[in-house]
Amino acid sequence: MTRRIRKVVFPVAGLGTRFLPATKTVPKEMLPIVDRPLIQYAVDEAVEAGCDTMVFVTNRYKHAVADYFDKAYELEEKLEAAGKGELLEVVRNVLPKGVRAVFVTQAEALGLGHAVLCAKPVVGDEPFAVILPDDLIWNRGPGALSQMADVAEATGASVIATQAVPAAQVSSYGIVATETFSERRGRITAIVEKPRPADAPSNLAVVGRYVLSPRIFDLLESTRPGAGGEIQLTDAISALLAEEAVLAYHFQGTRFDCGTHIGLIEATIRHALDHEKLSEAAQGFMREALAELGVVDS
Repeated sequence: MTRRIRKVVFPVAGLGTRFLPATKTVPKEMLPIVDRPLIQYAVDEAVEAGCDTMVFVTNRYKHAVADYFDKAYELEEKLEAAGKGELLEVVRNVLPKGVRAVFVTQAEALGLGHAVLCAKPVVGDEPFAVILPDDLIWNRGPGALSQMADVAEATGASVIATQAVPAAQVSSYGIVATETFSERRGRITAIVEKPRPADAPSNLAVVGRYVLSPRIFDLLESTRPGAGGEIQLTDAISALLAEEAVLAYHFQGTRFDCGTHIGLIEATIRHALDHEKLSEAAQGFMREALAELGVVDS
């Protein structure tokens, strides 16, 4: 697998029940971080990595993501007539020229592995990436997927983003065991989905970025459903380890778990503090709010 990835799969069929009632009408991928929805950050990361085909695996009830990336003729006409050129460019460039969006329906919620498998007709026989928009990774340098794509292209291996987590949290993640790390990466020797802390092979957790060999599709097709009747991507990766090299990669950047309330808040604060126009005002407000709470001196 030495070709550069061009296609990225975004599993966005989930119901986002943690964020009810907000997600009753707004998909969690459309929840905003400052002035852009989560899905936009994920797509921007994919575009920066050189990808030109965005494959969204959704369900038949969720139309907001497709609407967001569709052309908004009436809105664009009004912005143009009002002379709001800067906003017009923002709207037009949610998907840059030369980048296409493809939407695939996941008829049943049968797990992450099944969602990835649904993208097979679009991806075909080439390496590809998977981004979970819930995991927002912030970095001032190259994005996490760009870093991983470079490693995959150079080594010919599949690459999975990993992060050390506290032992008490390993049961919430896929956990990997690896050979010795070098240059931020190490070959995976085992992967286990949500192990008990006593059974975990390490504290290295898989987070929402994957660069995968197309062989994963065949393995997913032969993967038997596990707990809850779901097809686990972790199980297919475990089978892939016996055939091909799969690397764990310590990406440069800060990950925010925006599938949780506190993660969404943390990401919003971080991006507000880094925002070109809002940073100074955000810092001032935060100082005042913390002073009112008696956390810091005013």
